[in-house]
Amino acid sequence: MTHEPNQGQGREERERAFGRREFLKGATTLASAAVAGGVAKAAASPARSAATPAFLDGSDTWTPMESGGLPPSETPVRDTMLAVRLPGPTYYDEDERRELVEVLDNRSPFRWWGSDPRGKPPDKCSNFEREFAEHQHTKYAVAVTSGTTALMTAVVALGVGPGDEVILPAWTWYACYDAIIDAGALPVFAEIDDSMDLDPADIERHITPRTKVVMAVHILGEPADMDPILEIARRHKLKVLEDCAQSAGVTYKGRPVGSMGDCGIFSFQINKTISAGEGGAVVTSDPLVFERAARFHDVGELREGHRKVLGQAPQLKQFSGGQFRMCEYTGAVMRAQLRKLDRIVADFRDKSRRVEEAIQDLPGIQFRKKNDPEGRLGNWVYIRTSGKEQRDRLMKAIRAENIPAEPMEGSALLPVVPHIEAKETIWRDWPSFASREGKAIAYGRAACPRTLDLYDRYAGVPMDPKFSDQDVADIVAAIRKVYPAVMQA
Repeated sequence: MTHEPNQGQGREERERAFGRREFLKGATTLASAAVAGGVAKAAASPARSAATPAFLDGSDTWTPMESGGLPPSETPVRDTMLAVRLPGPTYYDEDERRELVEVLDNRSPFRWWGSDPRGKPPDKCSNFEREFAEHQHTKYAVAVTSGTTALMTAVVALGVGPGDEVILPAWTWYACYDAIIDAGALPVFAEIDDSMDLDPADIERHITPRTKVVMAVHILGEPADMDPILEIARRHKLKVLEDCAQSAGVTYKGRPVGSMGDCGIFSFQINKTISAGEGGAVVTSDPLVFERAARFHDVGELREGHRKVLGQAPQLKQFSGGQFRMCEYTGAVMRAQLRKLDRIVADFRDKSRRVEEAIQDLPGIQFRKKNDPEGRLGNWVYIRTSGKEQRDRLMKAIRAENIPAEPMEGSALLPVVPHIEAKETIWRDWPSFASREGKAIAYGRAACPRTLDLYDRYAGVPMDPKFSDQDVADIVAAIRKVYPAVMQA
């Protein structure tokens, strides 16, 4: 798989168009076609042992594919590609059905009022907000339509606007950058470290008198190293926004993500830990941040339900906002999903722990840095290599055993995305880049050399919280089979 900046971003654009899971489904189909297409050449192939890694025996009777083509006479660990399911929907049962049927029976899908024949007011979203805030150890939660609108709401709630700067990691999802741009502020990229999260050691050199917020993204289920990030922010009187979109259920030294900074955001999109297909939330313990978030997501108003939650006199007048209210159908599913969150996280951790423990004796093997080994989600097992060539060989070798393998997933190398590098916005004179600082800032490869280097080093195997014991054993067998040969090649 090619991951030069421009070519790699083409893949990201495809993922944005039809979703990562559909992309992987297509890749798996190609893998099956590669296997079938190779059968005709089997007779001409020399006999090989099943213990020989399929990708590494020097055969010219097959064509490596992005999804991992197989030599026709090889016996892989599995007969077919191991499927990795979406975590949240995998746990759907009568609980979600019952919650949804209640909304249908009440005839009240709008969160603030409805037409229940008994006069019962809607309560799914309100109850979800209360329950989610309790789970995350915060005072308040605002349920919204997506992780992206949660970021937009949180940025506004922290008072970010034109003239401000926000520091964010160079490797994260587009919405982090977009929310800053939409507020008219200037995104400033910092490097990541081997945890794939924001590197605390690279924050201070980017701080200026205009810096207002540090965005700590808990990427791919690994909590960012929050203690040094918070210490730097306090020392410089900066706000901290935790992006927990990919890390619901994750903790850092016993503290739930989203509860340590000034506010946190979550996504409930289909690929996330718990999901209703779409949805999001903003959490905070600051009453002013809560009021700004509640107003901004609801046309600038503070509804009676949120006034009661606020528990004090409003501090703000109505202002122009958006309309990002969660509906009762989403709230219903999310209430049921939240009750399963701890179980899903425990299942993820169990699978990744068993895989890592079973391969940790392989010579020289290094895993992704863990800022809190007990608090991470464990939805991926990442192995460090010497660079892109070795990483790609390892991924292809694992795929050849019918185990999925990917590079760093679920985000983009933002400074080298063409429209970001060119600073293209909806209007040419957008305030983010109209200022002297905005015109002077330079993105591109020079903005994140270490991030680009780390991206090329990690090969990952995705986990499924409902993997069987045999699935786990197959993953272990595949890695143990191919890793030594790849590393020695």
